[in-house]
Amino acid sequence: MAPIAVGETIPDGTLGWFDEKDELKQISIHSLAAGKKIVLIGVPGAFTPTCSMQHVPSFIEKAEELKAKGVDEFLVISVNDPFVMKAWSKTYPENKHVKFLADGSGKYTQALGVELDLSEKGLGLRSRRFAILVDDLKVKVANVEEGGAFTISGADEILKAV
Repeated sequence: MAPIAVGETIPDGTLGWFDEKDELKQISIHSLAAGKKIVLIGVPGAFTPTCSMQHVPSFIEKAEELKAKGVDEFLVISVNDPFVMKAWSKTYPENKHVKFLADGSGKYTQALGVELDLSEKGLGLRSRRFAILVDDLKVKVANVEEGGAFTISGADEILKAV
């Protein structure tokens, strides 16, 4: 399946998330994105080097600039369980805007067409690295990386597009 493209409507899906009260919730992507401008941020895995030291921090650091340009939500999605995503989110105490959502089964990742089979490395089905700018459920920018690259999916690339 080809990755989701500009002009398409993002699929709905239900992902795990720990809210501000530290309660595990199941949350619909459409409920978060309808009528808003959001950035979906896909990573191959929580705690992985590029994701943890470059990709996610780029959005935490640029969140205020992106919000000033009209972005309402930042959603990091990984094929990990919600407890891993919660633990990973706590490694960014400065974060005030980015939500960490768990796609434990990988179904949402597959619906986006961005799955990556890393079984040979012992990681199983994961996600390609991406940043997708969505406005009221429609894809405006789809920066999907090839392999393990980190060249087009950082916050600076999204800043150029908003």
